[in-house]
Amino acid sequence: MNEELLVKGGLVELTISDLAEKEQCFGRLENGIGVMVSGMLAIGDRVSARIRKVRQRYIEAEALEILEPSPDRTQPPCAFFGVCGGCKLMHVSYDAQLRYKRKKVIDALQHLGNFPEPLVGEALPVNEPFHYRNKIEFSCSSKRYLLPEELSREILLRPKNFALGFHTPGNFEKVIDIDYCYLAKEQMNRVLALTREFVLAQNLSPYDARTHAGFLRNLVVRFSEDRRELMVNLVTSWYDRELMQHYARYLESGMPGEQMTVVNNVTQKRNTVAVGEEEFRVTGSGFITERLGDLDFRISANSFFQTNSSQAERLYNGILEVAGLRENDTVYDLYCGTGTITLYLSRYCRRVIGLEVVESSITDARSNAVLNGITNAVFFNVDLMNFHSMIDTLGEYEMPSVIITDPPRAGMHPKALGTMMQFGARRIIYVSCNPASLARDGKDICSYGYTLNSVQPVDMFPHTNHIESIACFEKNG
Repeated sequence: MNEELLVKGGLVELTISDLAEKEQCFGRLENGIGVMVSGMLAIGDRVSARIRKVRQRYIEAEALEILEPSPDRTQPPCAFFGVCGGCKLMHVSYDAQLRYKRKKVIDALQHLGNFPEPLVGEALPVNEPFHYRNKIEFSCSSKRYLLPEELSREILLRPKNFALGFHTPGNFEKVIDIDYCYLAKEQMNRVLALTREFVLAQNLSPYDARTHAGFLRNLVVRFSEDRRELMVNLVTSWYDRELMQHYARYLESGMPGEQMTVVNNVTQKRNTVAVGEEEFRVTGSGFITERLGDLDFRISANSFFQTNSSQAERLYNGILEVAGLRENDTVYDLYCGTGTITLYLSRYCRRVIGLEVVESSITDARSNAVLNGITNAVFFNVDLMNFHSMIDTLGEYEMPSVIITDPPRAGMHPKALGTMMQFGARRIIYVSCNPASLARDGKDICSYGYTLNSVQPVDMFPHTNHIESIACFEKNG
């Protein structure tokens, strides 16, 4: 290809060879120049693309047409695919998704962590790649995102000033009005439909993220796989007892026979976060109960809980498998949240200590320990970045033989990682939801005299870019 033609607006053809971040893919022209291509593409797609920017080392382009589809391609069932930001791999077969995700872990470890040949297992698949989520959070907005096919219509079939669904990627105020989500349970989709009917019939005002006016903010639905219980949490700007009672009766009449609790979180904060400063129980207990293994976990409206119940059990069994626990071990569980991993490991060691900076999570964790009759698990609200403070808090307990750390997506703060390394555990199990953070933190862990033994990817979220991993580090000598 003549390099003189490589200018903004010019057209190029190439085959996609790899995935990148933020809906971008990578390929090379015949002359070897790298191209970052935006669009919902698959590895192996032959595409034509329009150049948007010519940089010193590569080109940025936008896909225009798929000339030859990849053998990995499949037809996405969702009408909102490509517009909604939730599913970015629904156009790729599930087997290919697992390959892509494993490669993502390997690439991060090699290029960011300097692990030349990391031992990474095949990604553990889910049994059912659709309808697997036990929690879905819908947003309400006074500004509906218009779908591409609507832009040329004179008459719209839906109002422009109401939407209940998912935010458009990168847009804090516009929401796509979703009819049906293929990741949600059928009961959740039914709640969505009934709520839309009720809100429109009652002429309730949707929240405006710019003016901060409006009543209805979010609809959060949870479902217990084990108990078949529903929790419906309507997040609003103020509390209207009579209206909430009416709403609960409407749901119950539209879903006869369903076990359901309805709560109302109320917030005046100027944001779109689906958490209230006050919570009102409208009907039912105000919580649902989920079971992992032979443990029960009570989940309230704002509790953290793994979003894929069946795969969470596989994740925890994977942690147990590589932890190599002994009956006299003391285990520390950092970033323990509501104590699910802590309690899951409790019967395999002498003592397990859950450590967490969020106080409400510690309260939930202690309640879950009591619920299951577990007495060898204790929980503390501590600053994970302060070693001396942790030593003062945990002075009466033994130093850990094994540490489990399950940090947020950004990974461990350097001070928290430094604190963890001072305990000198024989084994560290790092549970990661971000391969880049795992690679960075893993490199630091090894600098303290540890070796990366294995990494096991676990697919918790089919059709998305996300992949969970269990990394096992062993202390040298």
